[in-house]
Amino acid sequence: MTERVTIGQLRPTREFRDFVEQEVLPGTDVAAPHFWSELSAILDDFVPRNRELLAKRDDFQKQIDAWHQGRSDRQIDDAAHKDYRQFLYDIGYLLEEGADFEIETTDVDAEIALIAGPQLVVPVMNARYALNATNARWGSLYDALYGTDLIPETPGAEKGRSYNPARGDLVIAAATAFMNETFPLSGARHQDVCQYRVEAGQLQATLDGGDSVGLLSPTQFAGYRIDDAQSVTSKNLPSKNSAEEPAALLLVHNGLHVEIQIDRTDPVGRNEKSGMKDLLLESAITTIQDCEDSVAAVDAEDKILVYTNWLGLMKGDLAEEFVKGDSVVRRTLNPEREYIAPDGSTRTLAGRSLLLIRNVGHLMTNDALLLADGGEIPEGILDGVMTSLIALHDLKKNIKKDLKKSMNSLNEQADPAKHSTLCSNMNSKTGSVYIVKPKLHGPEEVQFTVELFARIEQALGMPPKTIKIGIMDEERRTTLNLKECIRLAKERIIFINTGFLDRTGDEIHTSMEAGPMVRKTLMKQQAWIRSYEDWNVDTGLAAGFKGRAQIGKGMWAMPDEMAQMMTQKIDHPESGANTAWVPSPTAATLHAMHYHQVNVMQRQDELQTRSRASLDDLLTLPLLRGENLSAEEVRQEIENNVQGILGYVVRWIDQGIGCSKVPDINDVGLMEDRATLRISSQHIANWLRHGICTEEEVMTTLKKMAAVVDRQNEGDNEYHKMAPEFDRSLAFQAACELVFKGKEQPNGYTEPILHANRKKAKLLHRG
Repeated sequence: MTERVTIGQLRPTREFRDFVEQEVLPGTDVAAPHFWSELSAILDDFVPRNRELLAKRDDFQKQIDAWHQGRSDRQIDDAAHKDYRQFLYDIGYLLEEGADFEIETTDVDAEIALIAGPQLVVPVMNARYALNATNARWGSLYDALYGTDLIPETPGAEKGRSYNPARGDLVIAAATAFMNETFPLSGARHQDVCQYRVEAGQLQATLDGGDSVGLLSPTQFAGYRIDDAQSVTSKNLPSKNSAEEPAALLLVHNGLHVEIQIDRTDPVGRNEKSGMKDLLLESAITTIQDCEDSVAAVDAEDKILVYTNWLGLMKGDLAEEFVKGDSVVRRTLNPEREYIAPDGSTRTLAGRSLLLIRNVGHLMTNDALLLADGGEIPEGILDGVMTSLIALHDLKKNIKKDLKKSMNSLNEQADPAKHSTLCSNMNSKTGSVYIVKPKLHGPEEVQFTVELFARIEQALGMPPKTIKIGIMDEERRTTLNLKECIRLAKERIIFINTGFLDRTGDEIHTSMEAGPMVRKTLMKQQAWIRSYEDWNVDTGLAAGFKGRAQIGKGMWAMPDEMAQMMTQKIDHPESGANTAWVPSPTAATLHAMHYHQVNVMQRQDELQTRSRASLDDLLTLPLLRGENLSAEEVRQEIENNVQGILGYVVRWIDQGIGCSKVPDINDVGLMEDRATLRISSQHIANWLRHGICTEEEVMTTLKKMAAVVDRQNEGDNEYHKMAPEFDRSLAFQAACELVFKGKEQPNGYTEPILHANRKKAKLLHRG
């Protein structure tokens, strides 16, 4: 039995109470009695509203189901399209748009408002991953090229177990090509440079023949260091007449920095005539520390771990030790990076990614705290309160008035290059807390969240509008009413993005009764998805997001396929998005190159002249529309979906892994989280509902694929096999529930089934 304590009408677990009072509250200036009293008042006001919003979701779904069921052919043809659109207006699912407006958010850090670049999403429940992502603000281009398929492993250019000079030459050639394109010299190439130096505050390059040239755009030179220490002190400042070769040269382009590292004693640098040993790229500009889809947090114990790691990030003392080879590695947060500016002053750059925190949605509850009626606390409210409370540790750090004044002036100037001079050892330099809110269904739920954040600020003594909101445009009712969602959050919004997988899962579930859906591989070719991606950008730009907030795009799901990523993911900045999700620090470094190739601010100006995406296309359902699938096509689709479901669920239930690289049916590693699970389970549920496949066929496939997944995980000592004793595998049973009871799940979400079975697994493991 979980031991609980009583605080007023609340009954938290003893461990949760102790964590709050002994670890979180000290240093925040919030007293324990005040915290518990304010939390109780917040819950009194917002829990009933939370429940009403969930009931409204169910009511909408029942009305939409009934409308489709009332049609003889269950298909929406062109003639019925207007009727369907009017029906959605009539029931309040689709709202009339109001007048044009622009967002009014202030005190937004430059990394969000002004700088276009990659965004990592990482499970905050895993301290090592959380640290790696936070430290991925800077990444080695040489390492990223050497270790991925962007440099093919042709004969003689294999990675090998030790450094391969032939492969290294290809890496250097590719990096030099990037330099020539991004930071061109005046009348020369970087491969012709014998020495880089700084003269009179300018970068100079000595060529083979002895001539000296500078950058074609001299303003790209941003600073340098004489030695390889990250900080600049009086000991390593150059003398007025110093001719020392710099150890690092700082360049800037499109608001992003690149550091040329020079070391003639390095194994790479000593073989390069310029002495260049590496290029360090400013990479993961922002990182979403995730409490939601990429974690498996089902109870008080798990939530305390989530909040503990967020606390370490906000305090700046998070550390993790792990064994690598024959040694123990201690990972900590990176310090800032200091340079000598061209004018001789000290220039400081952030060494860490700017952190946002993704809370959970409104659906689930958690047993960390019981309410007066004995019910569990809504997890979304708990996340909002706790992640904001913990963020006080960042806000309470010493922010000098002149620093704040300078940053406000910077935002007015909209000069992203100058952000580098204003960094300090804190997360937000403007005194903001950035909460990404997922799975919101329409404007009412946005309004609820905005009011909750205002109430949390009041309770914690934060200035009004400290807590900013990122709205994930991943549910159908939010997409259709995106303008009105943004309007309700116009004083706080810093982020919208598209999420194909969750959005598709909701598309399938909402229209479950309309008819069978197209094959999953064809979904991205449908009219609604093309319109959805453009609609998001168009709506954000029309609301004044440029220079104020992020417009984001989704995840690249194949972390081992970097060559393919570099070919395709440039579409994201080309689409007008100033950030896009990447699955790893290496991917962030490579994707950063796209933001040097594309000036997103200019691209956004160009896109504002196009016609807005079509609402009619958004409402065009992705149905088969009379297409007859062969038995082989059905088999392939079911096997692909089932294998992905089992591969993800078995790790979630048995090991508590919320996001990982899962081999697909062809043994290609894909990043899987609950969003991928939602679309796959809902797709099978839809085909079962309309007779494309039978329960017997699906169960046979589940058992067949369980053996495949078992084989794929043979090297994992923590893995629990599913086959052949299927009745004893909680993971297998959970996968079956997700498929066969998929139609019954609220909005097609997977959390209720996953949480229930994970709790059972934890009890069994303890027993």
